[in-house]
Amino acid sequence: MSTKRASVSFHRNFQLSWMLSVLLLLAASPLSRGQNPPQPPPQQPDQATPDAGGPGGDTGTIALPKKKEKGEEPPPAAPVAPKVKNPAGMSNFSLRVEVPEVTVDVGVLVEKNHQFVSGLKPGNFRIYENGVLQKVAGFKRIEAPITALLLCEFSGSMYSWVNHDMRDAAYSFAQQLRPQDYVALMTFDMNTHIVMDFSQDKNLLLQAIGSLIVPSFNERNLFDALYESLDRLNRIEGRKYIIVLASGRDTFSKLNFDKILQKVKGTPDVTIYTISTGGQVRAITEGRSGGMNGQLRDMDNLMADNEMKTFSSATGGMSYFPRFTGELPDIFGEINQNIRAKYQLVYHPSNPKQDGTYRKLRVELVDEEGQPLRIQDEKKKPLKYDVIARDGYKARQEVE
Repeated sequence: MSTKRASVSFHRNFQLSWMLSVLLLLAASPLSRGQNPPQPPPQQPDQATPDAGGPGGDTGTIALPKKKEKGEEPPPAAPVAPKVKNPAGMSNFSLRVEVPEVTVDVGVLVEKNHQFVSGLKPGNFRIYENGVLQKVAGFKRIEAPITALLLCEFSGSMYSWVNHDMRDAAYSFAQQLRPQDYVALMTFDMNTHIVMDFSQDKNLLLQAIGSLIVPSFNERNLFDALYESLDRLNRIEGRKYIIVLASGRDTFSKLNFDKILQKVKGTPDVTIYTISTGGQVRAITEGRSGGMNGQLRDMDNLMADNEMKTFSSATGGMSYFPRFTGELPDIFGEINQNIRAKYQLVYHPSNPKQDGTYRKLRVELVDEEGQPLRIQDEKKKPLKYDVIARDGYKARQEVE
């Protein structure tokens, strides 16, 4: 009886196990019905950090830090510039300010003997621009080597007199030079000729003067030659000087007097000294002969003298009209003293506009009380003096 019951029980358990296996097999075989197996949703790593610290639940790829080499230091952090915020409604802008500066060389010479007056102080100078008093910002006494161009009239007109005077004057100038000075020689008739470029060799200058034997043309184009000289010197930095040895008469220039005077006033850092030639001939002939032609000749000579004076005074130089060759050494001695010994004033103009206008300058000497300065000699006698400076300058254009 017991054996039969056990057989029935085993048979039932076997049927249940077989049916359960079939069901499980059908449930686990969806491909038999042509369907793609469902993909399980991706598991998000647990990013929560444990309370005790340490790594979280992320079990993905771990990037290991690079092992430091021995002695390698980490690069310093780049400095962070502070951020500046504009006020509300204001855009970015840039500001550029240029303060004009004017430099004026002033010579103070005793009128009687042209001796330089030393010992003056900044408070003794007053400088006016277009009549307005300016405040002197810089002051010093200067004495330095010179850079000079010797501009000589060398034409066929009155060759035996005028050109001999020119050569004598050029030799006298060469004898006054110092080893540190730079000098060039340029001649003119109808055209200009560069006989010697700038050099410190005084013997070379003497040889260049000696090479002037026979001129080519009778014309004397002083205005054109002076314009070209100024144009060349404008390319050289620093203070420059032009020593003009000429009769002053212009016969065939393309430029007129107004044009060359405009060029003279508009060229900075150039001082012109003029020495008239042919004075002995003029002393013999003026007002004595020639009738109407003689009167026209004398008038031309007077006009030439005024033009030479204008060129020099406009630039702070001086003019000389010697009659005899023996006067030349003293003349060039005064020029050298005036060139080398000067006072230099610097100021910022009260009119800062850079409009290209010409500004008139005037320099006065005053004492401690603001009264005109009086100079006396050893015997307490008053001495008259000359204040030598440019009569103006041309302001820069804003576009320059």
